[in-house]
Amino acid sequence: MRLRTEQRAYIDETGRLVLPPDIVARLGLVPGTPVFLDEEARGLRLRQPITRLARVYVEPTSRCNLACRTCIRNVWDEPLGTMSAATYARILDGLRAFPLPLTVFFGGFGEPLSHPRIIEMIEAAKALGASVELITNGTLLNETMARSLIAAGLDRLWVSLDGARPESYTDVRLGATLPTVLANLERFRDLRQPWRHLAPEIGIAFVAMQRNVGDLPDLLRIARQLGAARMMISNVLPHTAEMREEILYHRALSNDDYLPSPRLPDLYLPRMDSARLATPALYEAIAGAWNLIYAGGDGDEDAASSRCPFIESGATAIAWDGSVSPCLPLLHSSDSFLHGLGRYARRYVIGSIHEHSLAELWQQPEYVAFRERVQAFDFAPCTICDGCALSEDNEADCYGGEFPTCGGCLWAQGIVQCP
Repeated sequence: MRLRTEQRAYIDETGRLVLPPDIVARLGLVPGTPVFLDEEARGLRLRQPITRLARVYVEPTSRCNLACRTCIRNVWDEPLGTMSAATYARILDGLRAFPLPLTVFFGGFGEPLSHPRIIEMIEAAKALGASVELITNGTLLNETMARSLIAAGLDRLWVSLDGARPESYTDVRLGATLPTVLANLERFRDLRQPWRHLAPEIGIAFVAMQRNVGDLPDLLRIARQLGAARMMISNVLPHTAEMREEILYHRALSNDDYLPSPRLPDLYLPRMDSARLATPALYEAIAGAWNLIYAGGDGDEDAASSRCPFIESGATAIAWDGSVSPCLPLLHSSDSFLHGLGRYARRYVIGSIHEHSLAELWQQPEYVAFRERVQAFDFAPCTICDGCALSEDNEADCYGGEFPTCGGCLWAQGIVQCP
């Protein structure tokens, strides 16, 4: 359970906003740091400055022991590989230049537990004082691996579970069986050290689609039984024509029901039982006729729209070969579908960790300018447009933007999300 903390800022004699020192330190704010202030219905939101590196995604390998229907590797034409000790040593050297708190997340587009030195990699990141997370498909989480992850000091283990029944799970996760993965997770849960407040935390990641969304109630129950502290649900990003028919966000992308319209009145709803809210009678009465605003929210009706979760969280991503990219979606080139049309996203590499330090790459003018552009989200709204030739790749858009353009990114619209 995440506790809400409240701290007080104040206005000084010159009219400047003064923040508490621990917030200033945590966000890496120094005099002259530019930050975004969003004015919302009920106040102001301070967004993290683009100067702060807070989260580093490290891809230990792009290889995997499974062949999932949803995987980006189904449409790859690039070589697979595993991170070398020299590459990881360069990453560690680079991380020492950045202040804490810092999170190292082992993930990307392969199975991290298949890397022969993954435990050493976790131990080295912990020795720097970083918080460490890892995502796995759970098939390699045997007792030896579980004990090693716990002893290494892993802070959070994310496990991808795309079904709550053996048949539905196997239908997506080709090459794995649900009973085996659940047994691995139950053992991991029981091996955790209670005096460390049940560390590492367990998180469950679920990719929702037509074929498995009916499993969600049972999966939530399983997550509780496993003692999961977090569960993240994402829509599927269809990389193949088969997956194109599986999406659950046709109407969300149409922009009709989810963004406020100046032509419609605002309807403020109180907190109520979600089952009552979902009744057909109430839904029929309000759908399409009101801008819905829920009590207890932050009043920002557009909070999930056009916000890059990677740039906003101060993240960067490093591929197995040492290539540095601004986010996971740009770590590798791939084909997908948007509005039923094919879309090719070319990878965007800032540079290599072998040629420049991580600090040099982070401060590179081109990279800083890109982060500024993404935070302002100066891109054409491809996700809510019916589609055109320019939306078929990320090379250019109708606003005059040049590569890489992010207007077709589903992560920035809250449709697809990663831990």
